[in-house]
Amino acid sequence: MNPEEVQALVDAGFDKADVAVEGGGDRFQIRVVSEAFAGLMPVKRQQLVYATIDEQIKSNTIHAVQIIAFTPAEWEKAQNQGLSCPRPQAENGLEDRNHLEIVHG
Repeated sequence: MNPEEVQALVDAGFDKADVAVEGGGDRFQIRVVSEAFAGLMPVKRQQLVYATIDEQIKSNTIHAVQIIAFTPAEWEKAQNQGLSCPRPQAENGLEDRNHLEIVHG
């Protein structure tokens, strides 16, 4: 798969989300910014993103994925603190509690 195909899958699962995808082959980094995440714990946010690519995970088309999920307000704060996404590594002391990495076995 290519990043554009993964992005289309994730986009289809969210209304008015900002989605960025990097990677290729069977490994991807996905960043989603959506109001749909408001009030949700990080694991629930990641489950919502994961659900959009569940078929590809199960078929091993996607083997590993890193997911980072923000509300628009959180994303604005993260950008102001220097976080560059979709790569989910924390930078400049920003706690990276919205990050999940899944490697399908």
